[in-house]
Amino acid sequence: MPEPVGVRQAQAQRTRNGVLAAAAAVFVDQGVQAPIRDIAERAGVGIGTIYRHFPTRADLVTAVYRHQIDTCAALAPQLLEESASPFTALSRWVDAFVEFLVTKHGLGAALGSGDAGLENLHKLMLDTLVPACATLLDACAAADEVGPDVTAYTLMRAIGNLCITGPDYDRADAGRMVATLLAGCRHRGKV
Repeated sequence: MPEPVGVRQAQAQRTRNGVLAAAAAVFVDQGVQAPIRDIAERAGVGIGTIYRHFPTRADLVTAVYRHQIDTCAALAPQLLEESASPFTALSRWVDAFVEFLVTKHGLGAALGSGDAGLENLHKLMLDTLVPACATLLDACAAADEVGPDVTAYTLMRAIGNLCITGPDYDRADAGRMVATLLAGCRHRGKV
């Protein structure tokens, strides 16, 4: 007797989630250009299963990072609510954003690759994360902690540029430079 549709759908969702978790881990270790066979091996599935769920690499990369982008965006209002000041919330959110950027080996290169399938990921990042950052900056401006001339897009772009790691510039260096950038954004009387 065939399994009920709901059981098959639940199994397909578990498989998809397993592939996404495996891909996220492999991307951290090897970058977004990691071989699909490494992801399949880690997920305990065949390569065909990955392509059945994610027909292109861009589909897989987008799915993996969509969840992480949404999580980072949702952090902004939570931090505003629980932090002592808007600037503290902004600093903590930026720390999470930096962590996202520096642990996603190859994501920046993939976004700049011209792959039409990844354009939606760049748009998703902008459409989701820029408003989250703007909410924090607006709160900081209202509290007179940051000037109104600091825009979310410009700040995030500067952070992104500072998070391009390499052989002589690692995660710790990026963190220090971003902290310096944030300190420069803060009103002088508030340091």
